[in-house]
Amino acid sequence: MTKHVVVTGGAGFIGSNIADAYLARGWYVTIIDNLSTGKRRNVDPRAALHEIDIRDRAAADLIRALKPDVINHHAAQMDVRKSVEDPAADADVNVIGTLRLLEAAVDAAVKRVIFASTGGAIYGEPVEVPQTESHPLNPLSPYGCAKLAVERYLNYYRVVRGLSSVALRYANVYGPRQNAHGEAGVVAIFAAKLLDKQQATINGSGEQTRDFVYVDDVVAANLAASDAEWQGEYNVGTGVETTINDLYDSLASIAGVETRAQHAPPKEGEQLRSVLDGSQLRTLANLPERKALSEGLKETFDWFAAERGR
Repeated sequence: MTKHVVVTGGAGFIGSNIADAYLARGWYVTIIDNLSTGKRRNVDPRAALHEIDIRDRAAADLIRALKPDVINHHAAQMDVRKSVEDPAADADVNVIGTLRLLEAAVDAAVKRVIFASTGGAIYGEPVEVPQTESHPLNPLSPYGCAKLAVERYLNYYRVVRGLSSVALRYANVYGPRQNAHGEAGVVAIFAAKLLDKQQATINGSGEQTRDFVYVDDVVAANLAASDAEWQGEYNVGTGVETTINDLYDSLASIAGVETRAQHAPPKEGEQLRSVLDGSQLRTLANLPERKALSEGLKETFDWFAAERGR
């Protein structure tokens, strides 16, 4: 019997790649996306797209009507700086919107919920590196607080309401379809600047570090979580720190550009280090070896270059 998954945010960068992978497995895919940041062109015509905001009653009603096997929840307000500017608006989407979906999931007897959480924003500045799932939780933004709140709600729905779920704490995801118009997409932003022969800007010294994980590795984690029964919270990361300066230099080398990036004042409240230990999930789910950053950056840059030629 064909399985049915609802992918919220399925027209976005990560969600659309995940939706494509479900389709490749022969699943029936329904996408809920308000297209505020997602793109209709990212949606495979074999998937059913419903242009709905997850806060709207229509989204919950759709889940109750469809009774899918799995909900893969990627719809979110994902801009950390916007969350700082308006914490209530961030919580309205990321907490209240999610709770409405979880209530509908219980009513529809959904078998599994997969939640796109965050690593760096939940852990805060590292006490130890790489950060494991047992690292202290110290979110330093409303966005991180909201993601942590949902993880706690998932525990309630598991223990009290019987809803099977897993939260995947992502490192900095990059790859094809990433949005260059947002603070989270530094790889896409640099790629766009290099293709346009424009000087890129690095906030601060550029010595701040991040853990860059290729989108295909994130997709593999989501598919494994869909088929499994294990629950709780798991990191999806590489365990490798890369400075923003080194990231830019790698992309500039791929692009064949010698122009140096300029530096601007650091953004207030920006974390200096973030690197996740993803070994627990890789072992548990028998995931393939992570893609090397050099290879992933080349594939990503080539994709952006091909998009320019379309």
